[in-house]
Amino acid sequence: MTDIPTLEKELKELIVESLALEEIRPEDIDSQAAIFVDGLGLDSIDALELGLVVSRRWGITMSENPQENRAHFASVAALAKFVQGRLEAKG
Repeated sequence: MTDIPTLEKELKELIVESLALEEIRPEDIDSQAAIFVDGLGLDSIDALELGLVVSRRWGITMSENPQENRAHFASVAALAKFVQGRLEAKG
């Protein structure tokens, strides 16, 4: 089982690599900060891309409810908790 700090580190690396954020390093991302708009300034296209990357990386599916997804993608910490929960549910 992957712990939250490890998931947060992996997610930060995925965000930087998959979205080609050239001026941001994974360690520069605050786990509690917003990922979209105010935080990293990512947009809806970035959200789709990140959702696909997360799905492929861990073999999990995103919710069909946009409000739930917004909550899951609120921050790296929230996304790590979501991924961990889905992994635990898969067994």
